[in-house]
Amino acid sequence: MTSDPDDSELIARSLDGNADAFVEVVRRHETAVGAYLARRAGREVAEDLLGEVWVAALASRASYDRSFPDARPWLFGVAHNTLRRHWRLRPAEDPVADMSSMAAGWDPWSAVDSRVDAATVLRQALRLLSTPQQEILTLVAWEDLTVADAGRALGLPPGTARRQLHEARTALRNAPGMATLLADQNTVKQ
Repeated sequence: MTSDPDDSELIARSLDGNADAFVEVVRRHETAVGAYLARRAGREVAEDLLGEVWVAALASRASYDRSFPDARPWLFGVAHNTLRRHWRLRPAEDPVADMSSMAAGWDPWSAVDSRVDAATVLRQALRLLSTPQQEILTLVAWEDLTVADAGRALGLPPGTARRQLHEARTALRNAPGMATLLADQNTVKQ
């Protein structure tokens, strides 16, 4: 019984001329990379950016460190750089959608009232974090990467990644309103 090749083997095969090998890497990771982009840029923009990620990954696959069998952290790094380019090239302000066509009497707040305060506190706490702290936290919490793999995706040594994550968690715990929010969440769970 033969086992499936890991990502590093597939990338090596693609460099040797096997086009289907890189397609398999894309198939394995397109959902995770697409979700990463959607959480940061919205679903519509993510669809466009995902194509850019695959083109960039294909073009730079020769630089992939084949000592790592899982390409997901590397692909998140490519996606991260693609997002940075997108935000840099984006106009300063996008126009606000026209709200005049919404149904009269429609009130979106009744469905989200209980979550608005918590989301506001959390958003404000996240804004207090440095960009590297935000990125390492989201890669570990949302993308389910190990701290070392998240650091690899961001080009950080493992020790620096651990420090950034520790500092991010400490800053979140100490942010204004977070103690109350965490206490409320613990009360709801019990």
